Order: sequence, then C-alpha cells, then structure tokens
Amino acid sequence: MKIESSKFQSWLLASRPKTLLASVVPVMVGTALAISAGKFNPLVTLVALICSLLIQIGTNFTNDLYDFHKGADTAERKGPVRVLSAGLISVNEMKTAIELTFLSAFILGLYLVYIGGLIILVIGVISILAGIAYTAGPYPLAYKGLGDIFVFMFFGLIGTMGTFYLHTNEISIPAFLSSIPVGSLITNILVVNNFRDIEEDRAAGKNTLAVKLGKTFTQYQFIFLIVVSFIVPLLLFLFFGFKYWIFLPYLTLPVVYKTITMLFTLNGTQLNETLELTARLSAMYGILFSAGLML
Repeated sequence: MKIESSKFQSWLLASRPKTLLASVVPVMVGTALAISAGKFNPLVTLVALICSLLIQIGTNFTNDLYDFHKGADTAERKGPVRVLSAGLISVNEMKTAIELTFLSAFILGLYLVYIGGLIILVIGVISILAGIAYTAGPYPLAYKGLGDIFVFMFFGLIGTMGTFYLHTNEISIPAFLSSIPVGSLITNILVVNNFRDIEEDRAAGKNTLAVKLGKTFTQYQFIFLIVVSFIVPLLLFLFFGFKYWIFLPYLTLPVVYKTITMLFTLNGTQLNETLELTARLSAMYGILFSAGLML
C-alpha cells in the first residue's frame, strides 16, 4: 500500500535526516582541532561539510535502492519507512538521484582537491565508491559484516583527520585520537540499528556483525565503543597538553547510562528510541568535545 506524501517529503525521508548529524560531527571536530592549532579556513569547512552530507545522502539512497532489490525491506521492518518499498519513489528516480548526489559531491570536492592535493582526490573517490559498495556491487559491505568498520573508518578516521588535514596540511596524533570517539559513537548508531534488525536481516541474508556474532556481543560492542570514546579525552589531557575543558564530553555520561539501559531492556520498535538517543549522544559528545578542543 502506498503512503500518501508529497515528493519533497519523500526525498527528505529517503535522505534519513535524523542520521545526517553523522556527517556533521567529524567535520566539526576536525575543524575544532584546526582552530586549536591556529589554522582555520571557513570555506574549507563549509565545502567539506556539504560534500560529507552529499556522500552520506547518496549512500542512504543507494542503501534504500539495494535493500529494496535484495528484499531486506519487508512488512516486518521495525525501522523508519523506506521510500522504495513504500512506493513513494520509483527505482528510476532513485537511480537518477544517486548519480546526481554523488556527482555533486565530486564536483564540489574538486575545490578541496585544489586545497589539499591529490590525496584528497583519492580519499574523495574512495569515499564515494565505498558509499556505493556499502549495499551495492558483488561484495556489499553491509551484507558481509563490514558495515561497522566502514562507518568507523569513513565517519571517524577519514572524516575527522581529513578535515584537519585540509586546514593544516598535516596529520597529528591528537587528530588521530580525536577521530576515535567520533567514529566510535557514530558506529554505535549502526550497532543499535543492526541489533534491532537482527531477525529481519538474518532472514534477508544480510549478515551484519550483529547477525554473525549475536545480540550479547552487539550489546557489549556498544559498551566497548563508548568506553573507548571516554578514554580519549583523558589521553589528550595527560599527554598532549589539552586543558580541563577537554573533559566536557563527560557531561553526557547520564545520557550514556540511559542508552545502555535501553539497549539491555528494550526490544523491537522500542529500540527506535534507543537509536534516536544514540544519534543525539553522538552529536552532544561532538559539540562538547569540539568546545573542549578549542578552549
């Protein structure tokens, strides 16, 4: 049955706006690091942010298309409505949108290549190809248990250190360390998503890490990624001269406790609340962490 909706609302739904903070946080933290190093180019931040958003939106579109083709989006789905399975957008429209979104990211990214050199071109092309390969191609990452690694690498390490490099033309140990909580907390959004969808993904042959290793592993993976995230500010304080402000992310610990409790006590569609809170936790940590890096 088709769900009534305007075309704009349908495309907005397809872009998965609640997930897009995952594109903002690495650029924000990378920029904060650059500011703390005395180097900041606002145009670089703006273009990097738009490219990051476009690549994630293109990845979300591709995910929608290929999950639909592979039968992963069924009536039993516990997550938000998918536009293709709901009949809101056609397959051909989605294919065109994927091409235009990734092409826009590539064209805009040429400015960043001009600023950062050939290495940025390589990173950009790999990011686009990885976004497509997440659910498409002969070896879709999300279907082979590699989605968690993909998210950690591209939203954490590459997104954060790449932004820092564009401003400073260098990579540093603090930049590497700072990318770890960014990647970890964004990966946890996927962890909750896959935890919620274990049964449906298993039935569809989508062998996420949660499907491969089970619910208990996934719960403790979630906790491990949080613990790692809260160790990083301590390391930056002890070994790299950052001030007490670097502990600002610790203000989110009550939210951390709530998300862990929810993951261990809720199930089914109730986990959508956990997913939303996990996404907000990533954003709150990112904002406080960025402030701590700059102050």
